[in-house]
Amino acid sequence: MAVTTTLARVKRREDVKVYMATAARNMDLIGYTEHGFRHAELTAQTARKILIDLGYTRREAELAAIAGYLHDVGNAVNREFHPQAAVMIAHQVLHDMGMSPEDLIEVLCGVANHDEEVGEPFGPIAAAVMIADKSDVSRDRVRNPEPTTFDEHDRINYAAISSSLSVDAEEKVIRLELVIDPKFGSVMEYFELFLQRMVMSRRAAAVLGCRFSLVINGAKLI
Repeated sequence: MAVTTTLARVKRREDVKVYMATAARNMDLIGYTEHGFRHAELTAQTARKILIDLGYTRREAELAAIAGYLHDVGNAVNREFHPQAAVMIAHQVLHDMGMSPEDLIEVLCGVANHDEEVGEPFGPIAAAVMIADKSDVSRDRVRNPEPTTFDEHDRINYAAISSSLSVDAEEKVIRLELVIDPKFGSVMEYFELFLQRMVMSRRAAAVLGCRFSLVINGAKLI
């Protein structure tokens, strides 16, 4: 009999802790924005909430949380092909935990398709992970301690004073609202830099039967 696999059980595994810590270390070493435990946990809980708010089952929401938590674990071995590496790591972990094939393939779709270059919203779990991942814009993600050497991603993340993702189940709208400090980045600069991510979020929202809306400093851009 297949064992019910939960996010809490996944997080308690020693191998997962090592893989996640190594992924975070590797991204720090190359000066990337934070891709560690904080981002993993936020993506997991946001993906879970999206599906719960839209009336999906608790099990579907749990699978989205697991996929959200593991989606960047592939950074432990490679950055360029990290979604593919994450799929292999997640498969090994979850198969070892006794996850059913039906649940496992949905989680793997969520893990594999979060990258804007190649990702496709193959079902509600993958769609929820996509939106949750791309909505994490925060000053806390910047690892570069010297603002004068910020690259464009550092600058825009640092400019984000606050961000919030909300789901209006009645109106079928998933809304990302940001407050950007214009001293570090303009609204238009953010929009240009993250346009591909927002297009991906819009496609993912459509799979969930919703519209995606982006509001920055009170101005509705999408």
